[in-house]
Amino acid sequence: MKLVRYGAPGREKPGIIDADGKIRDLSRIVKDIDGDMLASGGLAKIKKANLKRLKPVAGKPRLGPCLGNVKNFIAIGLNYSDHAAEAGMPIPKEPIIFNKVTTCLCGPNDDTVTPRESTKLDYEVELGIVIGKRARYLTRENTKAAIAGYFLSNDVSERAFQIERSGGQWDKGKGCESFGPIGPWFVTKDEIKDPQNLSMWLDVNGERRQTGNTKTMIFDCEHIVWYCSQFFVMEPGDIIITGTPPGVALGMKPPKFLQVGDVVTLGIDGLGEQRQKVVAAKK
Repeated sequence: MKLVRYGAPGREKPGIIDADGKIRDLSRIVKDIDGDMLASGGLAKIKKANLKRLKPVAGKPRLGPCLGNVKNFIAIGLNYSDHAAEAGMPIPKEPIIFNKVTTCLCGPNDDTVTPRESTKLDYEVELGIVIGKRARYLTRENTKAAIAGYFLSNDVSERAFQIERSGGQWDKGKGCESFGPIGPWFVTKDEIKDPQNLSMWLDVNGERRQTGNTKTMIFDCEHIVWYCSQFFVMEPGDIIITGTPPGVALGMKPPKFLQVGDVVTLGIDGLGEQRQKVVAAKK
């Protein structure tokens, strides 16, 4: 299933993409696409629903973040060997974990707002994981059952904040307003045969910047979920983004950071595409 949230910011409704690519309203089935829905067996309810009896959504509404009410937005750094090389950093021996502030979440096609004092705005196409069950000290054998599905993400980053003003951690360069576009869809895991063999790409103004495949991850999706559960509890609706392939602006010689007016497009096989325009900081 491909699940979406559509409508104005803060007033999104739950929906599902039908066989013709149209949105069908799920409001009669579930209240939202979020952790509460996952915890209460909402996916089974949606699966049993007759899509033809669900109201089709007219026009082309705005798509919001594909998960609502996210409480924990986890990210994995330097998880592609070739990206670590372009960053001039050693291959991690264990996953590098940081958090993106949940207020950075936005729709897949919402504008990217340039933060005040920003000088090095960057992009990162990434595969995202949706946690479907409470994950606490998972075993290798039951990790897969804790994964509900996957989504496309752009881990927007401000490198000066992240590196030069880090204070020893990355969060302030990763959680600015609009730095977490997720979607267009939350795709349930039954539709993704192999999350470790998905092609991914990102363009800036039509110029290909990133080309990669999830098969080159250092730590695969199941390992990441298992590993995180050894350090903290994850609940249904928590999300993890899993790292990016090479081609980020920081790694170019010279770097080609994003500027106001640039348009970023990106996609992953089976998980759809995103489009963001870079706009000036709000007053």
